[in-house]
Amino acid sequence: MVVVIRGRPREGPDEDAARWGRRPRHGRAWLKAAALGIGVPIVLGALVVLVAGRPLAFEAVTRITARKFPDVQWIDRAELARWREDPARARPVVLDARTAIEYEVSHLKDALRIDPYRPTVRPIRKFPLDTPIVVYSSVGYRGARVAHWLGGQGYRNVRNLAGSLFQWATEGRPVFRDGRPTLSVHPYNPWWGLLLSSRYRADAPPLEKKSAAP
Repeated sequence: MVVVIRGRPREGPDEDAARWGRRPRHGRAWLKAAALGIGVPIVLGALVVLVAGRPLAFEAVTRITARKFPDVQWIDRAELARWREDPARARPVVLDARTAIEYEVSHLKDALRIDPYRPTVRPIRKFPLDTPIVVYSSVGYRGARVAHWLGGQGYRNVRNLAGSLFQWATEGRPVFRDGRPTLSVHPYNPWWGLLLSSRYRADAPPLEKKSAAP
């Protein structure tokens, strides 16, 4: 495209961009879309933790996830810890909505694993539909997605753990491997692992990305 002004040709936007070393507008639009769809969710945790600290980072992740799954109920770590220690209350079934690799590194005591990408009711088939269930993942996104799915299967008393395993461990609450306490938690990947205290960050390869957040 050539635009004539006072008899002198002027480059169109793509040619002008190329001349000055800038990407054409359609290239910038593509990058912007990619950043919004992929880059922002992946680095959100890392950026917020670097700027504002972990508590605000977890709050931001929780709010974004809650908007994505508005039907999901939430429970915080302190409430879950009290609930599991209260002999007067029926203990909830705890589901770990992470991969087998992550679960093998560590998990909450007595937690049953449910596949976050291809969930099935097999782990909880023997429990009534009104059984109290608490789901967790690394930071809460996969847990919320599984909790939402369980609601669609008829389970009426499901909650997602706010902050999930990363915040649980960072607060010094116990995690287990092979029935014994451990200080290792799978970091999911290097970016999201920044939300996990370095004391608990296991030296493990990043997972294959199947969702925008852990």
